[in-house]
Amino acid sequence: MTTALYLEHYLDSLEHLPIELQRNFTLMRDLDARAQGLMKDIDKLADDYLKNLKKESPEKKKEQLTHIQNLFNKAKEYGDDKVQLAIQTYELVDKHIRRLDSDLARFEAEIQDKALNSSRAQEESNASKKGRKKLKEKEKRKKGAAGTTSEDESKTARKKQKKAGAVGSGAQVESTALGHPADVLDMPVDPNEPTYCLCHQVSYGEMIGCDNPDCPIEWFHFACVGLTTKPKGKWYCPKCTQDRKKK
Repeated sequence: MTTALYLEHYLDSLEHLPIELQRNFTLMRDLDARAQGLMKDIDKLADDYLKNLKKESPEKKKEQLTHIQNLFNKAKEYGDDKVQLAIQTYELVDKHIRRLDSDLARFEAEIQDKALNSSRAQEESNASKKGRKKLKEKEKRKKGAAGTTSEDESKTARKKQKKAGAVGSGAQVESTALGHPADVLDMPVDPNEPTYCLCHQVSYGEMIGCDNPDCPIEWFHFACVGLTTKPKGKWYCPKCTQDRKKK
């Protein structure tokens, strides 16, 4: 139940309360006025009785005392009615106070339940977001690993292709001597063709690979590194040889 409904229902229950309270207070004032009037009459009769105590006959005295006693009894009835009416008025107001306390307790319980449910929903939403984030990160890692593997495979394939090209070029050089590298350098370079060596040209003639696995160039033309035949053992390019000497 919303706050507006609680307030509306409570105000509906209070609709007749002012009228009932006004009626009870009016009756209590009336009873009090009657009791006060009787007490004045009793005081006057008591004074007359005391003044004429020696003059009146016993029957007259008894009659006056009985009348005074009846007036006292009537005043007591008015007082009892007034007290009873005051108790009813108190209980009437107390009933509405108890209802207000009950509605407030229920309203606070509902607010706490809503806050708890909202907190749980927020936690579930955060957990779901974290789960989706972890899943995305896992997928990214898988894609990254797959891309790295593919890149490594591509590098291996290119290296094999280079070696095959170098072997083929070597066979050609053996049958036609060294060829004419100057003629090759004058030829236009295809932008999609990979370049090698210190001259940054495409593969041609016989080539040799540097035995340093971290060599940035890898393959070199025989003529560019001053070779006419393939040397025995491991061979390092001029740059890698200089770096090894520094170490």
